[in-house]
Amino acid sequence: MHPEIIGVHFFCMICKEIIKYIEEWAPKEIAWQKDNVGLQIGTADRKLKNILLCLELTNEVIDDAIKKSCNFIISHHPLLFSSLKKIDLQNDKNSKLIERLIKKDITLYSAHTNLDFTRGGVSFELAKVLKLKNIDFLTHAKSNQYKLVVFVPSTFTEKVSDAIFEAGGGVIGEYKRCSFRTNGTGTFRGSERANPTVGKKGQDEKVEEVRLEVVIDSWKVKKVLSALFKVHPYKEAAYDIYPLENSGNYGSGAIGELENSYSKVEFLKFISGQLKVKNFRYVESPKNKIKKVAVCGGAGSALIQEAINANADAFITADIKYHSFHDAIGKILLVDAGHYETEIHSLNELKRRLSNYAGINNSNIKIFKYNGSTNPIIFYNN
Repeated sequence: MHPEIIGVHFFCMICKEIIKYIEEWAPKEIAWQKDNVGLQIGTADRKLKNILLCLELTNEVIDDAIKKSCNFIISHHPLLFSSLKKIDLQNDKNSKLIERLIKKDITLYSAHTNLDFTRGGVSFELAKVLKLKNIDFLTHAKSNQYKLVVFVPSTFTEKVSDAIFEAGGGVIGEYKRCSFRTNGTGTFRGSERANPTVGKKGQDEKVEEVRLEVVIDSWKVKKVLSALFKVHPYKEAAYDIYPLENSGNYGSGAIGELENSYSKVEFLKFISGQLKVKNFRYVESPKNKIKKVAVCGGAGSALIQEAINANADAFITADIKYHSFHDAIGKILLVDAGHYETEIHSLNELKRRLSNYAGINNSNIKIFKYNGSTNPIIFYNN
């Protein structure tokens, strides 16, 4: 705990607390399987001073972190993506960055495709910058959830459900502690070797029970079951686990509607102003009015057909190939607004969430966003 300042006690935080908070929102398990998200350099046990957010790590970012007393940097793009073959401090750029981080006691963490695929992440923030309403995923991820059904004596329902919720069960979209409960009667007869919590062994028993149903993400099943077994009054709890085929809590891209329709020219000017870009590539649309808009921050060519299938009037993304533009002619207003330009806005939401979390926990750490540009691309205008 920090010294008392004007009657307010501020508490120390460590990096792993911030990491845990981020991963509750954007779990590592939803990231692309070939991605390398999470801790990159340093230790998660480091006591926090301040935090610096950036799209990717550069020497200028480290300079800014040192200047602002930040010993924890959170980047979107991982510094360590491909396997390291060697750490060459004389010739390799990334090796030099690693050396600086270690010498300056700075921890580096990356939230990449897990931030792309979560609600409120990269594409959702891009949609907000473009003032879209009724935002949802452009395409939902295949189900990664299970339904847990457990039968609990009615007097233990709250204790068991609380344990499940604390372990991460019962999350549906923006709602937590979700469950469904049905009253019923449980029956059993314990063997001579049994030691029943209720009734006597060798006798038929009836107990007023609750059928408690909760949705769980696949990677939380073991943790939830462990928490359940610790508090359930029966030594042999009756429970079922069912795989689900619902849309789940995660997905790719985002889609929404503009408050008012734009002409094509008006919409292109609107994109330029909102994303602060003077140059971008696009292909003409057969539609004269733009109302329904799909987006994907970063490289989103794989979602072009999804945007067309969703009847979007326009699709804004980045890193579009020449032939993909050809394929979109006459189908949708396709815009390549730049990788950096469509992802950088996600840092705003990350800063809002972390600042709020620090405030709730009475921490005086500051959350900074790198104000320079890490975009390596330069446009030549004749």
